[in-house]
Amino acid sequence: MHKAYQPLKPATNKYLQKKWDETRYEHHRNKVSTARPMVDTKGMRTPAHIQLKLKKLQLQDERMAIIEKDNHLLSSKLCDIVRSKGLVDHINHYPEKSLNADKRRDELLQVTRQNQAIYQRITACQSDYRRQLWVDDWERVERRRDDIARYPRGVDNRQAKMEEVQDDGQSPSVWGSMQDLTSWGISPELHGRTWSMT
Repeated sequence: MHKAYQPLKPATNKYLQKKWDETRYEHHRNKVSTARPMVDTKGMRTPAHIQLKLKKLQLQDERMAIIEKDNHLLSSKLCDIVRSKGLVDHINHYPEKSLNADKRRDELLQVTRQNQAIYQRITACQSDYRRQLWVDDWERVERRRDDIARYPRGVDNRQAKMEEVQDDGQSPSVWGSMQDLTSWGISPELHGRTWSMT
């Protein structure tokens, strides 16, 4: 009961009294919002001479006039130069001079001499590896490998070459075959025999 609307004055129907009070309050707020003040609270109007700032505009116009005048003079001078193609030859040819050219030349010569000395030391230096011993050892290994090989080395390649020659329609000469046998280490007397493979 305490949460219900409590009117200021006694009323028979509290709900109707609440509705009437709310309507009256809204009407009052509308009148307050639409009320016009009796006292003029507006600020003072800014004078025209302060808003426009005529002195500033005058200075700006004078500055623009000076700039336009200078631009016009420069453009007229450029047009005269273009039309005249240069009446006076005032170009002076001065040789280029460097204050440190001698120093840079000396440094370059010093670096060149150092490089030459390094190159001579490198070319005069002998290798610590004895290449000839390696070559002799490799030849010895190849000879031993040829000696212990079951078949002569290079037979497959030479047979392939002979087959290519036969495919071309040319029969290999007997002298060429004899030379091949001799180079392989096979005597010509053994040519044509049957070899038993064990």
